[in-house]
Amino acid sequence: MSAVVAVIDDLREESDELDSLVGVLDAEAWRGPTPAARWTVAHQIAHLSWTDEVALLAATEPDRFGDEVAKALAAPETFVDEAADALVAAHAPDALLARWREGRQRLDTVLRDAPAGARIPWYGPPMSIASMATARLMETWAHGQDIADALGVTRTPTARLRHVARIGVRARNYAYAVRGITAPEEEFRVELHTPDGEMIAYGPQDAAQRITGPLLDFCLLVTQRAHRSDLAVTAEGRAADQWLGIAQAFAGPPGPGRPPRAEPDGHR
Repeated sequence: MSAVVAVIDDLREESDELDSLVGVLDAEAWRGPTPAARWTVAHQIAHLSWTDEVALLAATEPDRFGDEVAKALAAPETFVDEAADALVAAHAPDALLARWREGRQRLDTVLRDAPAGARIPWYGPPMSIASMATARLMETWAHGQDIADALGVTRTPTARLRHVARIGVRARNYAYAVRGITAPEEEFRVELHTPDGEMIAYGPQDAAQRITGPLLDFCLLVTQRAHRSDLAVTAEGRAADQWLGIAQAFAGPPGPGRPPRAEPDGHR
């Protein structure tokens, strides 16, 4: 099995797992709030559906995709929310679920059928097929985490988190760039531990700047689904510590992140 097929398979499994979570919800639950400001469960699925459709457009009609890029440039702070709002307003939960299912299946087919070496235009540099599938998996997992948190569901970490961690590490310099900060020239060492005790490592072993922690916690950090103070991710070195404060695996402007979790007595 090629690496490209493997990540597309993992994207499908991640989507199916989220589908099993939302597919049984009633209409009231779809209207329930999630940790993302103003976004309901329906907004989370609407966003995933919209992004899949835009990715499909980029892969099959790149000229038309240019119009979507123009919309984003015209309203960089609001175009994502506007797209989600429009789909939620236009679709009842069952129709929205059906649209997400159809769109992700069509994207799955196009990614599998793409010729070797193909690149897809995106909101930034063009992406390889594997990179696009990885980005879609990262978003599916992250927005799925919002939904799980809203429903009070604890998800079991899977090996698919390796893809989320990898894109988080590769996006290090992007996190600096979107904040107008010059990224460090030196490489960082990132050592992450899976639930079964395996270590996943990135960067030179002798690097002075080091990040260590559980794989799940690092993924929650770089997708900004939990506050750093609530995670067991540690930094050694000033530059590494700075990065943990701004890390993001997703494209677009810096997100607001999540506030620290409140303790049972109301203190943080």
